[in-house]
Amino acid sequence: MTIAVLVVVLTFLSLAVVREYERGVVFRMGHARPLYGPGLRWLIPLVDKMIRVDQRVVTLTIPPQEVITRDNVPARVNAVVMFQVVDPLKAILAVENYAVATSQIAQTTLRSLLGRADLDTLLAQREDLNNDLRTIIEAQTRPWGIEVRVVEIKDVEIPESMQRAMAREAEAERERRAKVINARGELQASDELSQAAETLSKNPASLQLRYLQTLLELGADQNSTVVFPLPVDILTPFLQRSVTPPP
Repeated sequence: MTIAVLVVVLTFLSLAVVREYERGVVFRMGHARPLYGPGLRWLIPLVDKMIRVDQRVVTLTIPPQEVITRDNVPARVNAVVMFQVVDPLKAILAVENYAVATSQIAQTTLRSLLGRADLDTLLAQREDLNNDLRTIIEAQTRPWGIEVRVVEIKDVEIPESMQRAMAREAEAERERRAKVINARGELQASDELSQAAETLSKNPASLQLRYLQTLLELGADQNSTVVFPLPVDILTPFLQRSVTPPP
């Protein structure tokens, strides 16, 4: 009876289930053996030891890091790293804890890279910084069998005094652009008026007709009376035409 119970217990201890998204790294008497894939696996009790390695994409949150940008602006930045174990054997043999090691590498790389960038780059070119971070981090984790899928800078916090300074700078820039647009409009209107004046100066009759048209427009309002002095020289061309005898 005792032997039967012992056999059942050893049999129970010798069986292991490896899930579809896992791989089993097996050590027999301290030596690594080929990986175990998904399914029910048999281990030699007290001889084999199996470590399950999850091969799904892991999301790693990088805690906020204090950085000083190239233009001496203090900032507080956090990020997220998504990585995947592509070689379970390397991930177990090359580093003690691949998740912690990846997190430490990501933190130091984040501080180092952002310290070489100015604030404008950090705010406006975040996608380029994300790609650079991913490339640098993966270059160090690849020997561990770790592939970095995504690195994303989440939040960038700067001091309130700097935020107010940036708001004033943005307001000044908007005012400058408005003044430039207004000046361009006035310049364009001045050019068009100059062209119109030049055209009218070449044709006195057109100038006189324009004057009369203005009088008609001003007199269109029935509730007001507008009196304009009418120079005689404006009517001269019309009077000359009326008194000139036919040939």
